[in-house]
Amino acid sequence: MKTRLEATGNSKRVQFLGFALSAVLFAFCFPAEAQQPSKIPKIGFLVIPSRTFFTNRIESFRQGLHSLGYVEGKNVVIEYRYAEGNLDRLSDLAKELVGVKVDVIVTTTGSGVQAVKNATRTIPVVFAGIQDPVASGIVDSLARPGGNVTGLSIVATELGGKRLELLKETVPKIARVLFLWQGSSAVMVKETQAAARALRLQCQSIEVRDSKSFDIAFDAATKEHAQALLTSPGPIVNTHQTKIIEFAAKNRLPAMYAGPEFVDAGGLISYAPSYADLYRRTAYYVDKILKGANPANLPVEQPKKFEFVINLRTAKQIGLTISAVGAVPGG
Repeated sequence: MKTRLEATGNSKRVQFLGFALSAVLFAFCFPAEAQQPSKIPKIGFLVIPSRTFFTNRIESFRQGLHSLGYVEGKNVVIEYRYAEGNLDRLSDLAKELVGVKVDVIVTTTGSGVQAVKNATRTIPVVFAGIQDPVASGIVDSLARPGGNVTGLSIVATELGGKRLELLKETVPKIARVLFLWQGSSAVMVKETQAAARALRLQCQSIEVRDSKSFDIAFDAATKEHAQALLTSPGPIVNTHQTKIIEFAAKNRLPAMYAGPEFVDAGGLISYAPSYADLYRRTAYYVDKILKGANPANLPVEQPKKFEFVINLRTAKQIGLTISAVGAVPGG
């Protein structure tokens, strides 16, 4: 069980028939213009994490398209490409999407955007969930992105401290926290460490780059007797979801994650922007661009909804009591 906090004479007749016959002959002379169907738009979707991890987010995107009148396979085509957590595949996958002549490309991280920008400077790009698109150089500004790129930010650098604060409120007795992060979250590390000092917590920050680095991080956390776990958002962390959750469960560690998919899979807590809402809004950007809008002039949107999600079953398994007062039952 999970808990979410959460549009008529003869002569005249002969003349009429003659006119009708002329109209028919005219139509046959120009069959292409009279009968040519409108072009069906084609959307490219470049996903960095695994196909399984992204199921719900893609479904939200489809729902957003449907609300705008698009039906996949009928009046819109979506070309999906999955890197399965392997950043080295992004370049080739981006080139594939350019090669099949998509009208717009949706992608999910700064790495994905960069791969697409390297492949094309003309096809519009909509990003969904970039942590800090200005600081990373993806856009010129939130108000006027410039170039062929726009989308939705998740202001993740500002959420690291809030996640740590909520984790401490949920489990007041913790004193040592393992923080797993990846390169794209470097700015978040400073903010999270500052929050740890304010909360008087020891924060063991470890960067993860591949499967082996998780094993190293877990060994280090065991030696330092970590009492809780915190993760940053990002494709590497997301791809190793199962590994992280199993480590937390085995060591009975209360864990705070950066996305609800972890809680759905058995993790304890997550606090994040509503990804369902974010990906529905991504469809709105795609629709604008397909109708002729210039991405350079579409302001980057920041999240309006946030979700605090708790898996009460997991809490019970690790011996943690959590009040669900004021929560809305879900899952």
